[in-house]
Amino acid sequence: MSALITALASILVFGSVIFIHEFGHFITAKKSGIKVNEFAIGMGPLLFSKTVGETQYSLRLLPIGGYCAMEGEDEESDDERSFSNAPVWKRIVVVIAGAMMNLLLGFLILGILTATGGSIASRTVAKFYDDASTEASGLRVDDKIIMVNGSRIFVAEDIFYEMLYVEDGKADMVVIRDGEKVMLDDVTFKTERDEENDVNLIVLDFAVYGVKKTVGSVIKSSFLQAISTTRLIIKSVLQIITGVVPVNSLSGPVGIVSVIGDAAGNGLRSLLNILSYISIDLGVMNLLPVPALDGGKLLLLLIEAITKKKLDQKWEIVINIAGFALLILLMVFATYNDIARLIRK
Repeated sequence: MSALITALASILVFGSVIFIHEFGHFITAKKSGIKVNEFAIGMGPLLFSKTVGETQYSLRLLPIGGYCAMEGEDEESDDERSFSNAPVWKRIVVVIAGAMMNLLLGFLILGILTATGGSIASRTVAKFYDDASTEASGLRVDDKIIMVNGSRIFVAEDIFYEMLYVEDGKADMVVIRDGEKVMLDDVTFKTERDEENDVNLIVLDFAVYGVKKTVGSVIKSSFLQAISTTRLIIKSVLQIITGVVPVNSLSGPVGIVSVIGDAAGNGLRSLLNILSYISIDLGVMNLLPVPALDGGKLLLLLIEAITKKKLDQKWEIVINIAGFALLILLMVFATYNDIARLIRK
């Protein structure tokens, strides 16, 4: 039964983020007058298709991707309605629309979770627990925490994230106190040793105020959570690139399915949290300036817009094919990591 739940939850999550991404490309292409040959959910062998007007709508076997095949996007075409013949600003809008839709979906889900959940946590200290080391080292009631170790704090959860990288339990903070910024050096947190995972856990010895729920506060909190998630994703990528986090920590489809299964087992809210994170993650990652990703195409289009010179489409196709091959190799490597971790368990 758990395997079935994991499979259904994974199809729901992957299907949702893929559909909304490709729909972004599709609807902006249609509105821009660009010919769309096929709109597909899934990859590989065709399961079902229906042609409406000039577009074939398809459902394919493997729920790990999808595509919006526009005339002249990845091949040379003389069609006046081809992607390559559209004005550069229209092509830019079409290219970024998929990622924007993913970011919007993540934001909307966060809004639903915030509106239907408990009170919204602020960043302002409400009280300390007994023998609080943070109070003893300078933090005060009504301090609004805005920075920890040089990183902006958007939501209360950011405090936990930043403390993950503190080894000695001490952090430098910037707070708003009586309307002024105050720098607090070496605010000390108690730590507990997690022998199983070989890490030190930070003990949060204070509570924060809740924020009254209004339409405005829900929207603001959801937006800040989306910003926080986006920053977390970008930081994770940079940490892998710079070697702060080992490259074998990368996860592929197998690892993501495992996380989705765990979330589904914890209930709908947990699953929606994962869905919002994956949707934002897909949006951010797709905008990276990497060939074959939307960000790589966007970079070429921006260069074209600035220089007024269009890259020969043959070279663009070669760059995208090379980038796609590298992405496939990266996915194979990440999948190997996933399987290795499962075996070690």
